[in-house]
Order: sequence, then C-alpha cells, then structure tokens
Amino acid sequence: MQPMDPNQIQLNQEGRLKHFLTTEGLSKEILTEIIETANSFISTQERSVKTVPILRGKTVVNLFFENSTRTRSTFELAAKRLSANILNLDIARSATSKGETLMDTLWNLESMYSDMFVVRHADSGAAHFIAQHITPNVAVINAGDGRHAHPTQAMLDMLTIHREKGSFENISVAIVGDILHSRVARSQIYALKTLGCNDVRVIGPNTLIPKDIESLGVRAFNNMKQGLKGVNVVIMLRLQKERMQTALLPSESEYYRLYGLTTESLAYAEPDAIVMHPGPINRGVEIESAVADGPQSVILKQVSNGIPMRMAVMAMAMGGQNQEQTLSEQEEAK
Repeated sequence: MQPMDPNQIQLNQEGRLKHFLTTEGLSKEILTEIIETANSFISTQERSVKTVPILRGKTVVNLFFENSTRTRSTFELAAKRLSANILNLDIARSATSKGETLMDTLWNLESMYSDMFVVRHADSGAAHFIAQHITPNVAVINAGDGRHAHPTQAMLDMLTIHREKGSFENISVAIVGDILHSRVARSQIYALKTLGCNDVRVIGPNTLIPKDIESLGVRAFNNMKQGLKGVNVVIMLRLQKERMQTALLPSESEYYRLYGLTTESLAYAEPDAIVMHPGPINRGVEIESAVADGPQSVILKQVSNGIPMRMAVMAMAMGGQNQEQTLSEQEEAK
C-alpha cells in the first residue's frame, strides 16, 4: 500500500486536521497546535473528574490488526476522557479472519454510524488506504502502520521534549538503534525537523540504518561516543526482530556492547541529557536498567504524556471533520 501525499488526505479545505496519519508534510503551525492542545489536556489528568465533553455522543472504534497493549490502552483512555463511546474490535475473532475483506469490515462499521477509527496495522499505508476509502465525516487516526509511521508516538515524544527542554531550535537529539525497521524513528525525524531541531542524529550499525537516511536532514553515526557527544536528548529504540528478514546482527550481547545505552555511554551526552524510549524496553539489549530507571530517564513521563497527546489529536481531527461537514452543508444550501 503506497500512501499518497498526506496533506491531500489529512487536512480539510480550511487546512485543519481531519485525519492524523503521519507527521510528514504537516506544517510547524499544526504540530505546534497539537503540542499546545495536548498541554492544555495535561491539567485534566490531575482532576478527580478527568473527563471533558468534547467527543460526547461520538463513537470511536479501535481497529487494532496488530497487538499493542500500551498504545491501545492509552487510546481507549483518551477517548473515554473525551467522553466518547468506545468499541474495541477483536480482530483475531473478527470477520476479517474468516475471509471478509478489510473494506467490507469498514463498511459494516460505517453502517453503525461510527465517527472515528483508530487503526494499527502491519501493512505500511493501511491507515491512508482506509482514510481514502471510507465515507466522509469519519476521522482516521494512525496508531502505527508497518514500517511507515507512528505519528501519535512521535508527537507524545515531542510533547515530552518540549516540556523537558523547551525550544527545539537549540537542542541536539540522537535516535539510537534499529532505525531501519522503526516507524517511530521516521515520524520522530519528520516532527523534529519541522519543529526546528537542526541537529538530529541517528546511531546504529550500518545494517540497521537506511542508506538514504541522510536525505531527511539527519547525520548518521556508527559509533556511540561520536554520535552521543554533546546531545541533549537520547531516544533509544528496541530491536524489531519480528521485522528482520535476515540476520543483521552478530548477537544481542555484541549489539549491547556497541550500542546499548549504559551509564558509561550516557556520559558522552550532555550532563542534563534526558533519556527516552517508546517501549517496550528490552533491558540488557538496548538499555541498562540503571539508565532506564535513573534520574535522566523520562520514559514513564512519555507514557503519561501519551493520554493527553492522543486526546489532542482525536479532538482536533474530529473538529476538522465537523468543520468540513458544516462547510459542505453550507455549499449545498447555496
């Protein structure tokens, strides 16, 4: 599935978000608005009553064709805190496993007057395909598609960096590990560059770094000491062994020796550098427990920030859909 120009799908005729499929191609203004909206929702998490009525009466369907406990649970919590009705579709027992096509499943869900699909799929471009083919006024949120994109994870990471470091313009960010198979890394790079980060680095063995990665405006390193020197943010990635077609590493122990984030290797970065990880963490493979649980780690803050960030993109996409519907009705009335 080859995704088309995201701006032809993601934005309504007024340039407002109506789907959230990728960070690629979105303007700095929209990404900043997403962060600001998420920031406004953070305070609601500390109230005794955490819900707001923004999606009251709307039905959100979680379509997870690929397992992910953390992403699915944060989307479900986000939708509930926006006062939406939630339907979790059990894909393993759904009609698609019995031979029904994806489009037939979607059309059946549309006939139930669903308002939003949160989609996670193993095929790159699946969320774009769904957004192109469903009826109008249904918002689609990409919760991860193949090796292509994971925009809400990238944006909760941007929210975390913003809250910890402030401006993006004056920081250096290193993304370490399996860049080749990571949809998170691609979404992070697009977001960081758009938000004004001028020094984005990727670190890993040649076998795990795409050959054309520097065309995205990043610098590639094969050495942790050189790559981490002077950085303010270190984002670790897990080895995506389920997506590796061939043996790309000699061994996990050798990988950890060369590219694992340990107390010793973290010292190459700035003293106040923060450590991030989208999860799940593989301790002793890409990160030392002393670092993952240490004072520079903001990994649990990332998890907490996932709820307000997903609230933000869901609220904005539904607002864009409502705006487009209103404009269409006005045009028809003329």
